Amino acid sequence: MASSTTFRTPYDLRVDLVKNTITTHSDLDSEAARALAVHVLHALNSIPEKMR
Repeated sequence: MASSTTFRTPYDLRVDLVKNTITTHSDLDSEAARALAVHVLHALNSIPEKMR
């Protein structure tokens, strides 16, 4: 009998971290907070490393 293991990428972990922060500090639901978290991470990733 095989057990199912869920593999979570570092990106997924970062999205969840930002999503949890957004839901804690706003009235957004989980789905909207996740969508916003993806946009936030995309914006942060577009800043050159030297500028961060």
